[in-house]
Amino acid sequence: MDSRGQSAQQQAAAQRRRQLLEAAERVVLRDGPGASMNAIAAEAGITKPILYRHFGDKGGLYKALAKRHTDALLEALRAALDAPAERRARVEATLDTYLAAIEANPGVYRFLMHPAEDAAPLDQGFDIGRHSAPLLRRLGEELAKVIEERIDLGPDGGQRARIWGHGIVGMMHAAGDWWLGERPCARQELVTTMADLLWGRLAIADDKPGGPGF
Repeated sequence: MDSRGQSAQQQAAAQRRRQLLEAAERVVLRDGPGASMNAIAAEAGITKPILYRHFGDKGGLYKALAKRHTDALLEALRAALDAPAERRARVEATLDTYLAAIEANPGVYRFLMHPAEDAAPLDQGFDIGRHSAPLLRRLGEELAKVIEERIDLGPDGGQRARIWGHGIVGMMHAAGDWWLGERPCARQELVTTMADLLWGRLAIADDKPGGPGF
């Protein structure tokens, strides 16, 4: 097979994978954390062995969905951080972007972050905690990179940026999870209060010389 044939085959495989992930998302939005491989295969119009051939198992499907949503979330967070606004406004916009994302797709969020207590029997062995922790670590590392390149945190700034990145992601995740489940206040109130908590050192830190600014 020549390179053009291989390229067409790869494009077709990538398109098929996207279609299967879209089918999985529809089931997750409908069924929440209890979404099963059987239901996803039926939604895609294929048999479960074919679904396994594409993703290996539920863990493989989870990783593919997690990457798809994490990529989109990171792009949205970067856009909020790069918006032409004052630093405090961009901090609030970034927090709001995260909360808006989990609010818009609560079924997908719960599938990615919570054990499926009502999962089908064949899915009971799926350890979601083992898969969700790397997702949060990736968000933390990505945010740390943004902080390090934008804010002058002095000596050992890289280490401080990692602490800030993982700490902020942890706060967003814990507070967002609680808020999504109980809805104790308006989203804007949660955003403002979390920004207040973060604002002390952020308010006085200088932009990093030569960086894109924060």
